[in-house]
Amino acid sequence: MQKQKNFIHCKPDVPSLLRRGILCWLTAVTAEYFLLPGNLRDLASLAGLAQMSLPRLAGISSSGFLILSLLSAFADTARAERWGILGVLGVLAVASLRASFTWPFLGACALVVLCALVYAVFGWNGHPEPAVRPKTTSKKYPWITGALAAAFFLFVTAWTVGRVYTFSTPTYDFGIFSQMFHYMRSTGLPMTTLERDGLLSHFDVHVSPIYYLLLPFYALAPYPAALQVLQAAVITSSVIPLWKIGKLHGFSGAGNMLLCAVLLLYPAYSGGTGYDIHENCFLTPLLLWLFYGIDSGKSIVTASATILTLMVKEDAAVYTAVIALWLVVKTVLRFQKGDSKTLITGIALLAFSLAWFMLVTGYLFAHGDGVMTYRYQNFQYDGASSLMTVIKSVLLCPMKAVYECVDREKLGFLAITLLPLLGFPILTRRFERYILLIPYLLVNLMSDYRYQHDIFFQYTFGSTALLVYLTVVNLKELRIPWQRLSLLTAAAIVCAACFARVIVPKAMTYPVQAVRSFHTYQTLRDTLADIPENASVAAPTFCTTFLSQRNILYDLRYCSLEHLLDSDYVVIKISSEGDYRKFSSGERNDGLSNLIKLLGQNGFHLKSMIVDELVIYHKATP
Repeated sequence: MQKQKNFIHCKPDVPSLLRRGILCWLTAVTAEYFLLPGNLRDLASLAGLAQMSLPRLAGISSSGFLILSLLSAFADTARAERWGILGVLGVLAVASLRASFTWPFLGACALVVLCALVYAVFGWNGHPEPAVRPKTTSKKYPWITGALAAAFFLFVTAWTVGRVYTFSTPTYDFGIFSQMFHYMRSTGLPMTTLERDGLLSHFDVHVSPIYYLLLPFYALAPYPAALQVLQAAVITSSVIPLWKIGKLHGFSGAGNMLLCAVLLLYPAYSGGTGYDIHENCFLTPLLLWLFYGIDSGKSIVTASATILTLMVKEDAAVYTAVIALWLVVKTVLRFQKGDSKTLITGIALLAFSLAWFMLVTGYLFAHGDGVMTYRYQNFQYDGASSLMTVIKSVLLCPMKAVYECVDREKLGFLAITLLPLLGFPILTRRFERYILLIPYLLVNLMSDYRYQHDIFFQYTFGSTALLVYLTVVNLKELRIPWQRLSLLTAAAIVCAACFARVIVPKAMTYPVQAVRSFHTYQTLRDTLADIPENASVAAPTFCTTFLSQRNILYDLRYCSLEHLLDSDYVVIKISSEGDYRKFSSGERNDGLSNLIKLLGQNGFHLKSMIVDELVIYHKATP
């Protein structure tokens, strides 16, 4: 009888199974790492990964899991398993540091081991999340928040429109989008000749039907600058779902106002507009609406936000799939009566996200340019150029991912994205929330593509939504209102300081320059405006935006010789040496003279010019 009692002493539950699985996986990872010869343990190289075995890893993990499960049937092994995770992780960290020491990597390993130590000592917070009641909001706080949002909208508009009027928007990517909207307005199709030096659908490169939401507004004001204004409106709208999320989680009116101020002043948020409009700008508001739909239990909001998010881009499925995975894990870990609907929602969201991802990536591989997996070459040890290889790399050697995330060139990005939020996205004992950090790690930190960890590019919009949401729910754990308000005030002050130091000087350069040099830019616009709208043109990269309201337009730097000579007009910017470098002969700097000579030999003659600035050649009609 006593034996039977001991046998059922530790009834398996989901947290126990997950804990056991993580311990066995880390043990197998450590074994695989120690099986490598010393010269292959360097995490900067892919040679070690190529020698690791995924089947062997699975075998060791499964065997360990079976043994631990048998042991736990007769004794409570929970505490030992928690400390085992800490011990194995510590050994793996020390071994990895010996092979690939850098100071940032040491700091990252220390942080990971510290999280494991907290888990070993205190365990996982398995209590249901505290229920809160939405608080009555004073009418003044929504008005103050609205004023902040309006100021933010005007700021981003001035910045990005200023880029248009100072000829600072290049072909890649704003010139492409500007011509694409011209085609969408006239034909309904997202066509462009700029993107791949020939007429094709932009959706053969990125599947982004979300752009059609902007088309009715663009049709009312069909100018390139209008696209920048629309982007400013889209990202400003994020304050609406964020306010609702804050209210849902019990934040006061002042707290919600501060939350919105943190978002608007967060450097990586406004900074994401610094390279002009991109479809990614929709990610922040849509993901916040998705969180609101999930937290409020509103199925229509959840479904609508999911579908719209998936329309943003082929890789937007990463965000919805991760959110779905978090929802499933969180629900299963604390499953209570009445949670079946939430669990079904999470499973359906995950399945739909994965199905959509496979569908659109299959389309791109079959009919388009495929998925841009080259941005993860630092993980592609088998030469397969597949995202599956990235996943296998992380499973085989998680320390490789940690090492890549704290590469020296990424430290500034880490600081500017985590410090303004006071580190709150990672301060929690509800460890399942760390799942929501996956897109931040995968999209922004693991890749060696430098633009993905630069706050002045569009890759920050999705991770911003997740980091801000994590800040909200982790702050909610503080039950004393004045503590929340104090920390939110501190975060808003830090965000404001970073905004003033990093964002404002860069942003204001463009509108100030547009005003100061108005006549210079107006002369340039007037000269280019002489080119008929129905003419085909080859132009420099910073002139394509102004000339984008036409059907045939090529970038001078990238277009073929055939397309160059078939164009009715060729625009040359004297100072843009890179545009005509391909016409140089040998090592001599004679690309410009060779290009002019080539044009003359093929029937082009000088049409107009701005001395030392710009020349336009027109092909003589037979």
